[in-house]
Amino acid sequence: MLKAESICKHFPRHTGELTVLRNVSLELEKGRSAVILGPSGSGKSTLLNILGTLEPPTAGRVRLDDCDPYALPERELARFRNRRIGFVFQDHHLLPQCTVLENVLLPTLADRPAADAEARARRLLERVGLAERLDHFPAELSGGEKQRVAVARALINRPGLLLADEPTGNLDRATANVGGDLLVELPREHEVMQVVVTHSESLAERFDRRYDLVDGTLVLRYA
Repeated sequence: MLKAESICKHFPRHTGELTVLRNVSLELEKGRSAVILGPSGSGKSTLLNILGTLEPPTAGRVRLDDCDPYALPERELARFRNRRIGFVFQDHHLLPQCTVLENVLLPTLADRPAADAEARARRLLERVGLAERLDHFPAELSGGEKQRVAVARALINRPGLLLADEPTGNLDRATANVGGDLLVELPREHEVMQVVVTHSESLAERFDRRYDLVDGTLVLRYA
C-alpha cells in the first residue's frame, strides 16, 4: 500500500512563504491506479516528487508498504527508490548514447543485476511493441516509441509503485491513445500501484480513482 498522510509543502520566498500543498492525504492499494488533475502550477508534480521520494515534504508522512522512506539514510533511500519505484516523465530522459535495450536495463546497473534482467528487458520491449528496435538509439525513435521505452524501463526492477508525470503531454492524440493504453494495461498486468499526473481528461477516465488538486488541496472525485 501507498499511504500519504497530511502532506504539506512550503517554499521560502523573499516575499514570504509559498504554500503549494495543504494537508494532502491519499491511499492506494496493490494493483490499483489513481490520476491527479489540476491546473499548471497547482503542485501536481511536487506531490508526485514527494510520493517518489525525490523531494521531502515540509510536514506529513509517506509510507510505501511498511517503510517510511524519508527515515532512511540518503544512500539507502536512493537504493529504495531504484528498487521500489518506477518513473515515467514527459520528456522520457532516455540516454542518447545508449540503445533501447541499454536504456531499459539502466536501473538494474545501480545494484547487482538480476540474472534474468536482459531477458526481462527483452520481454517488456516485446510487450510494448519494440522487439525490432532493441539496437536503435533514442534519436531514431518517434515520441511514442520513446514513451514506450520509458514505460518498459520503469518496470524493469519490478517496482511496487509507478509514477507518471504528464506521460502523454508531448504526443499527438493518436499516439497518446496508444501510450495511454499501455500505461493502464501494463501496471495492471504486473500488479503495480500507479499514480499519474495529467491534464488529459481522456487519459484520466481510464484510471480507478481520480483526484483534483485545487489550491493545494487534494479532492477525491471518484474511486
